[in-house]
Amino acid sequence: MSKSHSNIITCKAAVCWGVGESVKVEEIQVEPPKTSEVRVKVLYASLCHTDILFGKGIPIPIFPRVLGHEGVGVVESVGEEVADLKEGDLVIPTYIGECKDCENCLSGKTNLCLKFPLPISGLMRDDTSRMSVRGQKLYHAFTCSTWSEYTVVNANYVVKIDSTIPLPHASFLSCGFSTGFGAAWKGAGVEKGSSVAVLGLGAVGLGVIEGARTQGATKIIGIDKNGGKKRKGEAFGMTDFINPEEYDHKSVSEMVKELTGGMGVDYCFECTGVARLANEALLATKMGKGQAMVIGAGTHANVEISCVALMLGGALKGSIFGGLKAKTDLPVIVDKCKNKEIQLDELLSHEVPLQDIDKAFVLLKNPDCVKVLIKL
Repeated sequence: MSKSHSNIITCKAAVCWGVGESVKVEEIQVEPPKTSEVRVKVLYASLCHTDILFGKGIPIPIFPRVLGHEGVGVVESVGEEVADLKEGDLVIPTYIGECKDCENCLSGKTNLCLKFPLPISGLMRDDTSRMSVRGQKLYHAFTCSTWSEYTVVNANYVVKIDSTIPLPHASFLSCGFSTGFGAAWKGAGVEKGSSVAVLGLGAVGLGVIEGARTQGATKIIGIDKNGGKKRKGEAFGMTDFINPEEYDHKSVSEMVKELTGGMGVDYCFECTGVARLANEALLATKMGKGQAMVIGAGTHANVEISCVALMLGGALKGSIFGGLKAKTDLPVIVDKCKNKEIQLDELLSHEVPLQDIDKAFVLLKNPDCVKVLIKL
């Protein structure tokens, strides 16, 4: 990569040009940060299911777009009015802002900040982009675009972290695993001695298992069609495993209730993004007090929900980033990893350089794949 006299950086990035098109590594230009922004040299990134959705034009078909929203990097330069970050800081870019003084931030009921909302336009807060390719504007992925050697992020969506944490672990914490861990910890508030079921044992589901174990859950049921995920789940604290492929004509909720004496679980987390499983998650919970939580990124399809289960006291809710507040809660998880309270080595299954980004999508289909690390 190179810098020009105007401080525009030319570097490599993975660009998606349209719905369903393969990403292509391009030489792009990244502008310097403006007010309240930082430019980050990305060191590692990773592949999340949401990146695949972006490539399909979900939720908004805006192209060309630099994908990637999981990653870790070093602040290369800072714009005006950035007070808490400096050049050389190790940081995680996020898509959840936290002003700490708006109605939502003060409520304690949500992590969705009103002042710095979930950024889905693909542009910065001034409705412009900091990236271009051959003179053409490039859209960002959330605020991040981590599949680029350099990216510009609003400082309110950046979290400074301890430099001693393994860099691959830091990348995994920027979305998937933290979403699951946070859902058990903050989103649902799993209690000691409770029972939990987890639908889908990717990085998000494994994060739920770890979070539930940390919260003191005594029965943690993992559910996945891939029998190979049994060992992964057990490594994070799973006590029971269900492979739906081994059951004939039984629903997921029926399988869970069989393992719980017909009662169901206290908490059920839907981590696959398969819309119809939201209702199965609800039906798998205990009558009168069970809670189902949808945290898997899906296709935004509508789904039928059992009104009877709701009327009998069941609760169904959703969560972004597991209910975590980026500035307040994410550093707590980072510290747990630094102190070896959380072990993330089991997540790393494959690694590819940025120029081979297309291989990451192929690897994701492997039965033994959990997370693909991207080296920039």
